[in-house]
Amino acid sequence: MHPVLVKSFGGLPPRYYVRQFLFGLFFPAFLLFASTHGKGLLALPVHLQVILALDTLLYPYSRFVYESVVGYIVGDNAFIFPVILFGATKLFTMLFCWAFAIFVTPIGLIWLYFRSDR
Repeated sequence: MHPVLVKSFGGLPPRYYVRQFLFGLFFPAFLLFASTHGKGLLALPVHLQVILALDTLLYPYSRFVYESVVGYIVGDNAFIFPVILFGATKLFTMLFCWAFAIFVTPIGLIWLYFRSDR
């Protein structure tokens, strides 16, 4: 494999990638279930299934970008929120990172490439 790809795609620790990948599976599983079990809904077209697969595979890199930016802004501060608000915010940010993974991931891959040179 090309060294640039190894530095970029291999930049996340395997445990982190697997953990985020498993969380990212929630959204395509929900959409596939809804598309096959709803009234009058047809199964998703192949091109949408490809997009679901790409978003899911790239989600850990998108989430890495999000967590890095938020970590930089927030730092070591701790905020106390009601559980409902925290859970809703967490779900929204996960959905955002998953839905836009195709667009956000290149930033993460470039970031990981330059971070691996240190």
